[in-house]
Amino acid sequence: MNLLVPYYEHPADRPAEWDALVASAPLLYGVVLNPANGAGDAPDPAFAAVAARLRAAGVRVLGYADTDYGRRPHADVVRDLLRHRDWYGTDGAFLDQAAAEPELLDHYRRLEVAARAAGATTLVLNHGTPPHPAYGELADLLVTFEGPWDTYRHLDLPGAGHHCHLVYAAPPDARLTAPVRCAVPGDGPHPWGTLPHVLEHL
Repeated sequence: MNLLVPYYEHPADRPAEWDALVASAPLLYGVVLNPANGAGDAPDPAFAAVAARLRAAGVRVLGYADTDYGRRPHADVVRDLLRHRDWYGTDGAFLDQAAAEPELLDHYRRLEVAARAAGATTLVLNHGTPPHPAYGELADLLVTFEGPWDTYRHLDLPGAGHHCHLVYAAPPDARLTAPVRCAVPGDGPHPWGTLPHVLEHL
C-alpha cells in the first residue's frame, strides 16, 4: 500500500484521526502538511508535534505550497517551503495547482531547484491531470488525477510508477490504478478533511 494522504484538519480538532495516520505509517507514501493553505504566518505547535511524530514513524512529511498554475510568484512559493522546513521539519514538498503545459516547465524547474535546496528529498507536483511528459523529469511523483470518483471511474488513466491519483467522494470499494493513491469519502469544497477508507478499519 502506498497512500499519499492530504489531510487538512487541525490536530487539536481531530487528534484521533492524526493518531490513526501515525499508526498507519507502514501504509503511507507520505502525508501532506497544510496548516494554513501553506505554512502560515507563524509556527503552529500542534502541527509541529504531529510532524515530529510522523517523521519518527518513518513517514515522509510534505509541506504544502500552492503554485496557482504558475501564477503565484516564485518567492512566495519558496517562502512557504522554507517555513515548512524550519517550523515543521518537512523533508518533502507538495506543490499544488501545478501547471501541466510545456510553456511553464522553466518556472517549475526553478521551483524544483529551490525545493531541493530547501531540503525536499521528495517533490510532488499536483497537476490534477496528466501533464506534459517532461514534468516527470522534475518531480518524484506526479498527481495526474484529482477529482471525484464519479469522474475517475469512467477514465482509463495510465498508472505509471511515478503517478498518483487523488480521488474524493469515493466508495469504500473504490479501486485506483496508480501505484501511489488516496481515496477518501469526503465531498464538497473540503474533501481532504476525511481520511482514506482503508484507515477507518485500523
